[in-house]
Amino acid sequence: MPGTFSQIYIQIVFAVKNRDGLISPKWEKELYKYITGIVQNKNQKMIAINGTQDHIHILIGMKPSCCLSDLVREIKKASNSFIKEQKFTSFKFEWQEGFGAFSYNQSALTNLIEYINNQKIHHKKKNFKEEYLGFLRKFDVEYKDEYLFDWID
Repeated sequence: MPGTFSQIYIQIVFAVKNRDGLISPKWEKELYKYITGIVQNKNQKMIAINGTQDHIHILIGMKPSCCLSDLVREIKKASNSFIKEQKFTSFKFEWQEGFGAFSYNQSALTNLIEYINNQKIHHKKKNFKEEYLGFLRKFDVEYKDEYLFDWID
């Protein structure tokens, strides 16, 4: 879009269906590279991606012409197919419905990138449910418990 200038940073968070720990450290980097390709092919900027065995965090620089829901739907659909085609797991792999999306200003990016890059260390202290509910509270997002992810406590 000529004459349109923007700076939109979004952290996207979503989980494996039923919060199953199916993302293996053996192939997670291949998955992250594949997802990075999807984001870049949609003309968005991948800034950081990382996660644990049951969920991932993606930080993108988003253009105003992007529909975030469409982008996340494409990431989930294509990466799900990729995982199946590569036979990364013998278990049925699916992403849970829904996602979290949280906006940030540029001054917060350094800390956020470090946070995303250190997911495995972070989750030794706090589980995904605590983390996710913390995001919802921090960003003052209204929610109903019945529409949250299926939690395994």
